[in-house]
Amino acid sequence: MNYSVLQHTWPDFSVQIQAFITQLGLTSLSLTCDHAALRVNNSQTAQALADEFAQLGQVISNNIINGRPILIIKLSEPMMMGTTSIECVELPFPSDKVYPMEGWEHVELVFPSNAQTCDDLVSQLIAHVPQLADVIAGKTDVKVKLSSPKGDNERLANPTIAFKANGICVKVHPHDIQTIIESEQANSPSTIIGKLTRD
Repeated sequence: MNYSVLQHTWPDFSVQIQAFITQLGLTSLSLTCDHAALRVNNSQTAQALADEFAQLGQVISNNIINGRPILIIKLSEPMMMGTTSIECVELPFPSDKVYPMEGWEHVELVFPSNAQTCDDLVSQLIAHVPQLADVIAGKTDVKVKLSSPKGDNERLANPTIAFKANGICVKVHPHDIQTIIESEQANSPSTIIGKLTRD
């Protein structure tokens, strides 16, 4: 797994993601996509990708979430998903979980909201897209997971709904990842910004 492979696989992945977004009924909301996320199974691959991506933009966050480092890289040139521009890539270092496939795993959409909890976010999203009620209730083949991932220094609640089917995943949350990072930096001067360096 390297950047060249990611470039090669991105077009097919983005087409599948766009089709899934349409299936979920989210297209009508015209949501922005704040980042795309990778999954890798070993630290050496993660470090090599981090080094490659650091040449393509800036590491704007290197934070510990759920016990592992997760990098956010803001690209100098955004990736395109159809007509949607994606400015950031999320690169988690591996945990104990082994993924069946390495590479692109999900994208995250911003549904502007004041939701503080997953229940609030679900209610607000269903109000805009009623067909999601059956999906979230588990009445379809789409798997749904609610979570509230949080970095050590974050101050903004960012509840997340993940929709997964056929090996791809779309997540929806209220705040853009760059807004979340700004909330971290406001509360921790030690947050790492800039080029990633090896320990």
